Amino acid sequence: MSEGDFRQRVTEVVGAFAPRRAAAGNAWGQGDDRVSVVAERSAGEAEEIAELRRYRAHLDAHGLSWVEGPQAHGGAGLTTRHAEVLRVVEAEHALPDDAYLRFSASTLCPTLLEHGTEDQKTGLLRRLRTGEVIACQLYSEPGAGSDLAGLSTRAERRDDGWVLNGQKVWSSGAHYSDIGLCIARTDPDKPKHAGLTTFLVDLTAPGVDIRPIRQLTGGASFDEVFLTDVHVPDSARVGAVDGGWGVVMTSLLHERSAIGREVGVDAALVDRLVDLARHTQEPIDARTRDQLADVVVRAWAARLTTDRLLDGGGTPGPELAMTKLLTTDLLRQMSDIAADVLGAGHVADTGEWGTYAWSELTLGLPGLRVGGGTDEILKNAVGERVLQLPKDAR
Repeated sequence: MSEGDFRQRVTEVVGAFAPRRAAAGNAWGQGDDRVSVVAERSAGEAEEIAELRRYRAHLDAHGLSWVEGPQAHGGAGLTTRHAEVLRVVEAEHALPDDAYLRFSASTLCPTLLEHGTEDQKTGLLRRLRTGEVIACQLYSEPGAGSDLAGLSTRAERRDDGWVLNGQKVWSSGAHYSDIGLCIARTDPDKPKHAGLTTFLVDLTAPGVDIRPIRQLTGGASFDEVFLTDVHVPDSARVGAVDGGWGVVMTSLLHERSAIGREVGVDAALVDRLVDLARHTQEPIDARTRDQLADVVVRAWAARLTTDRLLDGGGTPGPELAMTKLLTTDLLRQMSDIAADVLGAGHVADTGEWGTYAWSELTLGLPGLRVGGGTDEILKNAVGERVLQLPKDAR
């Protein structure tokens, strides 16, 4: 199917569920003025998730819940270019926030496709894409963040399965998720990258304790998860015993590409920043004009770079670390411009629409720069694995 015909089809399907968004030029002063690119809801999550599941079921009924996925597992068997067409059309319509399914759809599905068993693929892939099952990541620990291989959560063999004990932290959406992809140490005698195994953990199982973490933004989208004698059947193991590091690396590559592609800086957010300057400065001074022009050009270049890196399909490579770096650096630049333009209005709420709202983006940025690998770690990955520069002395 040509991209033109596909766009016409998805426009009809998406349009049957939700109306088109108002034109950006007429939006100032109307509706919700939030500019956060991270889901930070502290209330109303259950209603939003229910609406998102209804939309995903609508797509599934028309064969569009996984455009680039294999037909054997509910996908349409089309290309990543067709999937991008759907994303563009979705951005034009007033749809529920899909951040709740970002890990499930963009990260876990392709990871299971590569490393999962046939039973796992058959039982989970379609349900993850429709939102019937929501998943989260159980990777980071209080003592193992950027050095993830230094984790201390243990998984011990017990008869027909495993028993997990440990603590995970910064697990986005664990409190509304059904399962978590967890990495644990299964052989403490092996080198730290070698003795690790990944499991799909039922988050309603006995011994799982989930505690939300309140953030600077006021939301609580991250959680810490305590695992106390949690039984996991061997059928829930993903990949080989002691082969979990490869599974995690696959998932992180997909996660970073998702952050760059789906959380990235879209034209609407850039328009909001330009509108902010227009409504705050009269006229816009030369310095701010130059900064805005730089943002417009860099956002355009970032989108093209991400499209080019993803155009080949298949498993992403280490070069996709650049898509996340481009996104976080551009958002930092936009946050700085908003702070300069607003002055005290950036930290003190005057009640004026579209002003103090930028503080949520600023406060949420540190978390975004850590999630999916810190900016510093990703720069090392680009330098060493993409540019083939010599490694730092260790």
